[in-house]
Amino acid sequence: MKWKESDFKDGISKIRAVLIYGPDAGQADEFCDRAIEILEIEKDNLFSLDADELRDKQDALFAESCSPSMFGGRKMVIISNAGDSDAQLINDLVSHNGLCATVIITAGDLRAGGGLRSLFETGDNIAALPCYTDDARTLATLIRRELSAESGIQQITPDAMAYMTSHLGGDRGITRGFLAKIALYVSDKKIVELDDVEKCLPDTGAANTDDYLYSLTAGHVYQTMVALDRLLYDNSDANMLVRMLNVHFKRLLSAVVDGQLPRLFWKVAEKFNQAVKIWPEKEIVAVLQRLNELEKQIRTTGMPGEILLRDFSLKLAMRAAKLAIKRRK
Repeated sequence: MKWKESDFKDGISKIRAVLIYGPDAGQADEFCDRAIEILEIEKDNLFSLDADELRDKQDALFAESCSPSMFGGRKMVIISNAGDSDAQLINDLVSHNGLCATVIITAGDLRAGGGLRSLFETGDNIAALPCYTDDARTLATLIRRELSAESGIQQITPDAMAYMTSHLGGDRGITRGFLAKIALYVSDKKIVELDDVEKCLPDTGAANTDDYLYSLTAGHVYQTMVALDRLLYDNSDANMLVRMLNVHFKRLLSAVVDGQLPRLFWKVAEKFNQAVKIWPEKEIVAVLQRLNELEKQIRTTGMPGEILLRDFSLKLAMRAAKLAIKRRK
């Protein structure tokens, strides 16, 4: 069956297994943590492994999943980074008559109609839950909920909100970590202002991230590569930057298709407007597909993520520069 986020809390105790998939790895981790909490899973009753280990540890997987707990209580099995090639083995597991554990499968982007999604979307007693990155609307709602409702913040200025929605959203875990930090920082005055946000973001490379994302799509090749060098020098994670690029290009696609420009921080608005004028819809869709492939390459090929990201960024910035020149002719 197909699930939405609202189905998770009440449904997780009633099914045999759930597939949690999509580009927001932080949100997938959050759902795993919530399942452990809701089902009251003790540490000794939790068994986890990566999909790369499935073949080698198949006996252990079935033994853990299909035998009662020695310590009492409910058991849970988490299989991370699964793909369509694992669908048959996972089907054998979740349909096993002796299954004693709740099984959670996490995966990145999966194609519609692929083995895993088809299995979980159409199966009985199992569910598929997508984890897409937050867009500007859902991100603003999350920010207000986390800060206003749960942290007692009384006001978020428009500039501060615009800045946060421009920098966050690629990974729910990173977003929540920052919101906890900003709530603590302004706990005395209960107001979030632009200056507060700028002071709390340096460790995420906010300024360099701006230069990287917006320079890339505007075709400023040198600025793009200098900003990326700084981000990588500061130990920014390549996978995280790929997810941020994914969010950035989705915002660009919405602006190009709908003609509605998002509310942006003034420092980046001009470059974004340039990008809207030079990028056609077809090219953006192709980039989003390539970003999904890049994330899988970084995760599965063993090649250094920095090298893959540098090569991809250079080619993409040069492509944007050529599109800009073509438009001026």
